[in-house]
Amino acid sequence: MIETKRLILRQWKESDVEPFITMGLDQDVMQFFPNLLTPQESHNLIQKISSLINENGWGFWAVELKETHQFIGFIGLHSQPEQFDFSPCVEIGWRLAKEFWKQGYATEGAKAALDYGFNVLNLDKIVSFTANTNTPSQAVMERLGMHKVKNFDHPKVPLHHQLKAHVLYEITNSSFNF
Repeated sequence: MIETKRLILRQWKESDVEPFITMGLDQDVMQFFPNLLTPQESHNLIQKISSLINENGWGFWAVELKETHQFIGFIGLHSQPEQFDFSPCVEIGWRLAKEFWKQGYATEGAKAALDYGFNVLNLDKIVSFTANTNTPSQAVMERLGMHKVKNFDHPKVPLHHQLKAHVLYEITNSSFNF
């Protein structure tokens, strides 16, 4: 478990399932992903993420507000062993319910996840990537001190899909300031 001023990043629990399913069906939340998630796909994703946290001690943690304990999404780290030409790597990512956007939660939680990656896991570098059109996530990456490395085509997005074009950002341990 990781605590920030306003957030708790923790292992997933049963009460997170319904709000996460709602997020997966929200077109605004999922606009930079190729498809909405069915309830079963969201449930399967939680099981996969949760088992990786159990296995490794870290991952895409569920995030709740410290004050109310309300689930708001996920933030964390994920190993990408072979999917990309820049693999193996550890990525940082986030997905929040839209009522929690533009309040600094993604940046606050991601800073704590970067701190964990660099100071607990002793990683040298952490990457993040998103669709070229996802300027809100790119703004978070820049606020974290990450810098743009390159544009690339996501290998799992269909060839002529509007979200095929992605951008890669990275930050190194030596350049990270918590």
